[in-house]
Amino acid sequence: MAINITDYFRNDGKDSDQIDVHLTAEQVEAIGAELDELRTRIMADVGQKDRDYIYGIIRAQRKLEFAGRAAMYVPFIPPVWLAGVASLGISKILDNMEIGHNVMHGQYDWMREDTYNSRDFDWDTVCPGEQWKHSHNYMHHTFTNVIDEDRDIGYGILRMARDQKWNPYYLGNLAYATALMFLFEWGVMLHDLEVEKIVQGERKWNDIKGLVKGQVRKAGKQVLKDYVIWPALTGPFFATTLVGNAGANLIRNIWTYSIIFCGHFPTGAQTFTKEETENETKGEWYLRQMLGSANIEGSELFHIMSGNLSHQIEHHLFPDVPANRYPEMAKEVREICEKYDLPYNTGGLTKQLGSTWKKIAKLSLPNSWTKDDNNVHLHIERAHDAAKATRTTKVA
Repeated sequence: MAINITDYFRNDGKDSDQIDVHLTAEQVEAIGAELDELRTRIMADVGQKDRDYIYGIIRAQRKLEFAGRAAMYVPFIPPVWLAGVASLGISKILDNMEIGHNVMHGQYDWMREDTYNSRDFDWDTVCPGEQWKHSHNYMHHTFTNVIDEDRDIGYGILRMARDQKWNPYYLGNLAYATALMFLFEWGVMLHDLEVEKIVQGERKWNDIKGLVKGQVRKAGKQVLKDYVIWPALTGPFFATTLVGNAGANLIRNIWTYSIIFCGHFPTGAQTFTKEETENETKGEWYLRQMLGSANIEGSELFHIMSGNLSHQIEHHLFPDVPANRYPEMAKEVREICEKYDLPYNTGGLTKQLGSTWKKIAKLSLPNSWTKDDNNVHLHIERAHDAAKATRTTKVA
């Protein structure tokens, strides 16, 4: 296999002239072997400190939730009430990202705990865990950035790649993205239904009735808890508590959406076609994860608040490794990228977020109307294929 990658970005993410990268089939598999060795070494070291870490996060999340719930009883002191909304929002972020997302990936199954394992854990959001594990753990992490396979590319409502055929519906790209940001937990819940296929008549009620029943059951519990039971427990402060709970959910939705989109869709993140990933080797799979993901730079607290999905490259490479290990793994992954002259897409939150929203805006228009800011040319010649597979990926 011979790969030629041309990127408009240096490994540090700064604007530069084009970079040509040439890899042989042996080099691609060598990359895979180095990443396998890194995973094996880290997992061999996983133990008590990782257990202490996740239980420390759980304790912090519970304290923040308690403080937030308690503050709902004093809405007549606005600063305290607002601090309570923020505290509750942060607790929901930790529950969803650093605890729920990572536990349901199986990152802590090695602890053999009754609650904090990928089979039994239930998170504080409207999406049933089993459905999320199918659409995310299986579909997204197996077919990462493969158009028409990975439905996380646009979540079925957005155009997030130039290879997606444009139609007038996508003129609303920015509006759809904004609505998804505000209602992100509901968008995640509906994800496994493949709503666009229902609209097109490709999926029938018999195909989705089991999913819908699960969603109604899980969402019903969440709505009852956040918008009926907890407000009722505050008696005369029912209305302000309801508003506070809605505010906390909004904080969680906006933050989660922003971190996830920055890890998948800023300039430089590639998409692939099904044909390009046929007969894919382990080394080529690793390469796809690195080229299709992006990191966000920040403090230790920032990484915790993102569930360490600020290390999205490492997460896509090692989804079942405890996420608190990603910072140390990132140093070695970056060294591997530098060794083979591969791009390592990283930048601050403002840079990655701005780049992502710019892409959403540009992809609302036909390709012929917009300039292609970043062309990544990927030429693949697989030794086990009779023909040479060549393509030009255009990333807005």
